[in-house]
Formats: sequence, structure tokens, C-alpha cells
Amino acid sequence: MDTLTGIKVFLEVVGSGSFVAAAERLDVSTATVSKHVMHLEQRIGVRLLNRNSRSLSPTEPGRIYFERCKVILDDLAETELELGSLRTTPRGTLRVTCPSWFASQRMARLIEQYRERYPQIVVDISFEDRFIDLVEDGCDLALRVTARPQSLPAGLIARPVRSLPFLVAASRDYVRRNGIPASPQDLATHDCIAVGAMDAWVFEGTGGKTEVPARIVQRVRSTAAVPYVVAAGVGLAPLPLTIFEEPAFKDVLTPVLTEHPLRQTTLYAVYISRKYVPLKIRSFIDFSVEFVSALAAPDRAGD
Repeated sequence: MDTLTGIKVFLEVVGSGSFVAAAERLDVSTATVSKHVMHLEQRIGVRLLNRNSRSLSPTEPGRIYFERCKVILDDLAETELELGSLRTTPRGTLRVTCPSWFASQRMARLIEQYRERYPQIVVDISFEDRFIDLVEDGCDLALRVTARPQSLPAGLIARPVRSLPFLVAASRDYVRRNGIPASPQDLATHDCIAVGAMDAWVFEGTGGKTEVPARIVQRVRSTAAVPYVVAAGVGLAPLPLTIFEEPAFKDVLTPVLTEHPLRQTTLYAVYISRKYVPLKIRSFIDFSVEFVSALAAPDRAGD
């Protein structure tokens, strides 16, 4: 049996506390896990684990072996990252997670153009509103939107990509039927599509923060669905500026109260803090910044 694989299995058994849990995490059978550990013990000539039907714990030699092997595998992983960062051509699978409302034509175009430049990269992207753990879920990169960078997980690198203001959105049909609110206070009499736990309109201007109670008629948990509900004329909702620029909503949605900004947020590319950033991650972040800058250029204003 392969010794390196056996070491990885042994570390997983000690880390998870059982053969069954290790087998589930490694996606192999419990018998396979047991065989790897037995092979290590036979090769070394010492018992690494004390185990019975109810519990499992490393022996004294097992604890020493665990600590030494963990250091060795960490060094190996860092070496692979260093070598990967020195490659001239990005390759492999890039796992990206981002909010559900990022599933748009603009994102599709970004990935298409990125793949044209780096054809040896497979982009595995997940559109979901939950904040996953990059390490635990084996994800390379997260795209996060927040007004407070300090709210991002500690210990990670967060590179700003672009500012992303939120505006009050209405459908043209809703405006024809109900009129345009003239001030933030007028929103108290307009139907509101609440996003998540939202219960008030919050404006942040030079004069400070202003809160207006929201007359909620529908609550939406998936942010990807919000622009469609607004487009149907159900009510008003806070939406990022980029949504108004999407072809599907360009002639349907309209921003109101544009002189009264909602929260000013920033899009961040978040990745695990490492000494050597894999080229596939660095290339995607750099390309995203380049892509956004091109869209903001004066000669591309109508794109």
C-alpha cells in the first residue's frame, strides 16, 4: 500500500476521532481506512492507535507520529503551492463561490473571456447565499459583497475588486401604477419586497443614517429571485447597480431615489491566506479586476 496515502488516512482518523468519520470524509470504505492504518503499524512496527468498539485514541508513539507527519504534509503542501505559483500557465480546476444573484449574463461573459485566455482552467462555480468555509469545503475563492470588510472571516485575504452601490429598484409598471417616491420617508407607503430579514429601508448619506419602516408585502430568501419579483411589479427592493445593467432588466427596472444612497458596498475576492497563491487564483482575481475596469471605461459605458 502507498505510504503517503496511509499517512493521510492516519491523520484523518486521528483528526476525526473514528474510522467511520474518516471514511466518510475521504469517501472510501471503513475497511479501506482500517487496512491503511494496519499497514502503517506493520511497516513501522509499533501500535499507533488504542481502539475498541466505543473509542479511539493515539498511543504515545501514535501522537509523535501524528505531529511529525502533519508537519511533513504541511511542508509538502506549501512546496506544491510554491511550485504551482511559479508556473507560467494557470491550469487545473478553480472552485469559486459567490452570491446567487451573481448568476448573470455579465458573470457568464467574464468566465467565457477568462477561459479564452486560460483554456487549461476549469471554472467550478457555485451560486449560493450561504457563507461557506473555504478550507472545510475545499473552495479556492469566494466573491463577497459587504459594506464592512471587518465582517469577512478572519485569517483570510480579501482583495477589493470594485465598489457596488445598492439602489432602490422599481419596475416601470409599478411606477406607472403607484408613482415615484419623492423622499425616503415616502417608502413607508410603498410595497416592499424584503430580502432575508430586512424590516426597514436604511439610507447612509453625508447626514448620517436614516431608517424608514418597510411595508413588506413579500419576503424573498434567495437574492437571485429578487429582481424578478421587482420586475413583476410586486413592489420595491434594494438591488445592486449591476442588476440594472443586465440585458434582462435594462428596459424593465428603474432606480428611484438615486440622490439618496442605500448602503455603499464593495465586492471582494476572498481567498485563504497563504505564502504562495496558486496561479489559477491569482489569474482569476487579476482578470476580474481587468474585466470590471474595462466595463467602467468611458468608451464601454454602454456595454
